[in-house]
Amino acid sequence: MRRLRRTPALRRLVAETRVGVDDLVAPVFVREGIDAPVPIAALPGVVQHTVGSLVAEARELRALGVSALVVFGVPGARDAVGSAASDPAGIVQVALRALRDAVGDELVLIADLCLCEYTDHGHCGVLDRGGRVDNDATLRRYGEVAVAQAAAGADFVAPSGMMDGQVGAIRAALDGAGHADTAILAYAAKYASAFYGPFREAVDVAIAGGGDRRGYQQDPANGREALTEVRLDLAEGADVVMVKPALHYLDVIAAVRRSVDVPVAAYHVSGEYAMLAAAAELGVVDREAAVLETLTAIKRAGAQFVLTYLARQAAELLGR
Repeated sequence: MRRLRRTPALRRLVAETRVGVDDLVAPVFVREGIDAPVPIAALPGVVQHTVGSLVAEARELRALGVSALVVFGVPGARDAVGSAASDPAGIVQVALRALRDAVGDELVLIADLCLCEYTDHGHCGVLDRGGRVDNDATLRRYGEVAVAQAAAGADFVAPSGMMDGQVGAIRAALDGAGHADTAILAYAAKYASAFYGPFREAVDVAIAGGGDRRGYQQDPANGREALTEVRLDLAEGADVVMVKPALHYLDVIAAVRRSVDVPVAAYHVSGEYAMLAAAAELGVVDREAAVLETLTAIKRAGAQFVLTYLARQAAELLGR
């Protein structure tokens, strides 16, 4: 076997897995009421954008070859039902229209679809009188959000709340409003992970009740359950399914890839990114090598594309 490892050219020739810039989706944050980008301390190199700076970032990412953005909003005001999430004048809808005007169809625009950034309690859905997430009431809100995002120019809506029946409710709402071409990227296997902390800082979310979402997100102990979730979402009309987080769930990505024929995505989440950034800052890993090895591992497990805060860094490395 060493004969095929002897030179870089030989290794490239026989490589089983390749990471390309087209495999990268950049998560971006846009915040209402600011006039300059705000750095996110827990995510070095990542900022909360203004609409203007987001448009500039999108143009730069496209020039690097990045294929898509997933947009998260930070509203100026929150309420119990997350009204800003479906407001045509809400920050994500404003940003989507500006992005579409600026880049046309040169970038795929994905809108994260959840209520947690927009509610005053930080949960992913509407709460009942007992303070628990009301699944069915939440589905109605998700349909309203999906229609608003599609009307603003989203190519994909990406429901991330892990409500039962969310994909079917969103598909029905989109089709009923004349948005049959808007696709659904389902967070089909989203785990109640310890690695989301930096993201919550990025969107200024504090979760009521101690931050416990284990009642509706998947238990990290369960792998086979993910396949059931994926099949349910596909039966309801999902176009792409996603596993989140990525690095700590490579076995789940591989199992999903073996089980379905649709595209499979993976989300390399904020905590996974922050750990790599911290290790590189301390000098205990080589940043460039770690970036490419991380993405290669996720692709090798079976992801067709990767949502990652490494998108810009990786694109710059791959473009050399």
